[in-house]
Order: sequence, then structure tokens, then C-alpha cells
Amino acid sequence: MYAGGVTRRDFLSAAALAAATPALAQNPGDRPKQAAGVEVLNPRARVPLSIIIDDSTCLVNLNKFAVPQFHAAMQGKRYFHDWKSWPDEIPDDFVREFIDWAGENGVKGKYSVVPFPACVGRMDRGIPGWSQTDLRASLKLVRERVTEGWDIHPEMVTHTRAVDVRTGHPFPQIGEDWMENWGWSVGKSVDELAEYFRYALQILHNVDLPCEGLTTPGGFGTKVLPELSQATGEACRDVYQTEIPHYFRHLYDRGEQSVAPRVEYASDLDGDDPRCVVSIIGCTGDWTGGWDNADDGHLERFITADLSAGRMVDVIERGEPAIIVCHWTGIYWNGRKVGLQIFKEVVRRLHAKYDHLIWMKLSEISRYWAAKELTRIVKTDANVRFHAPFACPGFTLELERAGGPISLDGKPLREVASERALTPGTWTRQAQGALTCFDLPLGVSNLRVT
Repeated sequence: MYAGGVTRRDFLSAAALAAATPALAQNPGDRPKQAAGVEVLNPRARVPLSIIIDDSTCLVNLNKFAVPQFHAAMQGKRYFHDWKSWPDEIPDDFVREFIDWAGENGVKGKYSVVPFPACVGRMDRGIPGWSQTDLRASLKLVRERVTEGWDIHPEMVTHTRAVDVRTGHPFPQIGEDWMENWGWSVGKSVDELAEYFRYALQILHNVDLPCEGLTTPGGFGTKVLPELSQATGEACRDVYQTEIPHYFRHLYDRGEQSVAPRVEYASDLDGDDPRCVVSIIGCTGDWTGGWDNADDGHLERFITADLSAGRMVDVIERGEPAIIVCHWTGIYWNGRKVGLQIFKEVVRRLHAKYDHLIWMKLSEISRYWAAKELTRIVKTDANVRFHAPFACPGFTLELERAGGPISLDGKPLREVASERALTPGTWTRQAQGALTCFDLPLGVSNLRVT
């Protein structure tokens, strides 16, 4: 959430977080050698798309209960929303409507489930104001339908007041320094953050929701970025045994700053326990009505009606993953569904303009980028040998001065007529070589070009 109109962009444009400073340069860790004449492309030579949905959870309209806590933390100087008029609930019927539309259009992304939303109640224990039957049904809907195309993230614990993990209760202090969105994370160590993340993840684990990453609310973690990355890796591995943990903290909604994922803290790539953490970067602001339903959205900022411009066009044209950022509360917009209507039109326009897009979950993008950067590639004559610390579906290469046929570990790949026809297990000729797409296996494998 961009609490009180303060956006992630505002945080990132601050001098301390400018792209040129070391603050955003988390330790990349190990990087293996990759042979000249072999370039790892985007999956299936397409541009990944995804949607990040923040502030979602089961049943609770998070910000109805968050705004008075923000108001109190700011000592009554901000947050004068008419929160009492907002509905308590974002109903499961709307979740079904959204997921049905997403499935019909192939749309994928990340969907937060705040574990203890605004301190109203824990997902694994009960939410005052809703029956256990209602909560179980809502969790079942997320577990069985939402996870088909969407990663589940905790968005810290409450998205409002920080919780004492020893007692499970919010700290008694009221103020910015005790809010997850603002000051609580400042000065925290890797161990302290990892303990907090484990607490959030464990609640989701208790209700059988899968999870490979986490989302930070508001300004959480902006002053402890190295610790945030490392703690994400530790907590996700501890609770879920996640192979490639990822997190969403940053976005750039304008300019030429790269929005490609950052693979951080890579280690033991040739050993028995390869590790890394992936930072996912959004490329838009929330132009779907905002977390607080402050306006009717800004559709044209995504992509214009004539399909010629907009932030999504800018990013897609340079070939980087184009990841939309929004808030569940704005998608629902107190029942007006403003954000949903904007999304429907954005997706329609994108599909009308481009034929080389691929919708992916954040975990899928993270896996691809980890494999892209961390696979050792050795070329000798007609052979390309891979030493992959992580398996990866749809691994796609451009091979210079290559003809065909092409085989992987002795199994022939099928030639297709064009780049657009690439799927795993295929290759196609190019003017100066060949493109090939295959499911990269864990460990050592060999591509032979004859």
C-alpha cells in the first residue's frame, strides 16, 4: 500500500534510494562464466507480463480498518478518509469474478494474503465479524482457484501495526516507528527481520497456502535493503523450503532505469545447496484507483487508446518484464470495480498490440532470471554444456553461427518455422544462427548443434 498517497515511487525517488547509490545494489553474489556466442533470451523469446496485487487478503477490506490506525500513528495530522462509509468486506464473489476473467485471458501474477489484516484477526485462528465457515470457504477459494495463476505472498503481518512475535499482539506503542509501513524495520538485523518474516509465513503455512516470496508494505525495508533480501531468503527456506525465494519491494514507473529482476546473494552454485534471492521490480504506479479509492484511475498511463504509448509500451518495447502494480482495494473500489474495468481494457489493448507476450507468476519470472544469470555455459565446437543450479522450463537461447538439427542430451528438438512458434523442445533458424527453447534440467546437460 502507498499509505496516505505516498507511493513506492516516492520512496524510490528519495536521494537515499536513488538508482545510482549503493543502497539498491544488493550483493549479487557468485556469477558463473557464460560462453561467447550463446545468449540467454527471454522465455520463448517473448516479453513476460505480470500483475502484482497488494493489500488483498481473505474477506477483510483491509484499508477500512487500516486508515484509523494510520490516522492515530500520524497523531491525527493525516488520513482524513471517510473510512466508516467503506464496506467491511471484499466478498468472495468478487474474487471469483476476477479470477474467472484472469483465467479466461491468461493473466497471472501475485496476490497478497495479509496474514493478520490490520490486526482484525489471524487467517489461521479466526476473524471477528466473520464466521469460521466463511473464513474456511474464503481460504479454500484462494487455495483452489487463486493459486492456479497467482503466487501468494504475505504482506508482512498486519500491514499496519508491528506485532511482537513473542506474544502475537501488536506492540503497545502508537506511532510511525511502530508501524510496518514506516519505521519499524529501520535498524533491524537479518535475524530480526527473518524472525518477523517467518511469523508471517507460518500463518499462511498453517492454512495450507503455498508461498515462495513476500511483499513489503509501504516503506518497509527501504533503509535495510541488504538485510531485507537476506532475511527473505532465510525465512522462505525455513518455513517453505523455497528453492528460489523472491520479494517485491521496488518499482520504477517512469524513465530508463531497468526493471529487470535482480538476482541477489547467489552462492554455492556448484554445490549441493545453491542459493539466491530474486528482487522483483514493478514498472507502473497504481493507476487503477489507488489503495484508498482516491480517483477513477489513469488508464492511459498504462497504454493509450491508439496503442502507441504508455508505460507498458515503453517497457515491453525494450524487452524487460512489464509488471503492473496495483491494490486489491482499488480493483474492487468499494463495489464500483473501477480497477477491474481498467485492467480489462489494459489487457485487451496489450493483446491487440502485441503477439509476443507471456503472462507469468512472480515465482516463474524469478526462476527464469535465476537460471538465466546463474547457469554456467561452456561451448566447445558443436556442443553447448550447461551446469544449472536450478531447473528452468522454457529456457531460450540464441546460438550464433549455428545451423541444425539440434538435440538436448541426445533427444532431437523439433524445428519450427518461426520465433513465434517456439515452445519447449523446439528450435528455429535465424539469419545468423538459431534460436532454441527447451526445459533446462537441474545439473549438467548438453545441447548439440550439427
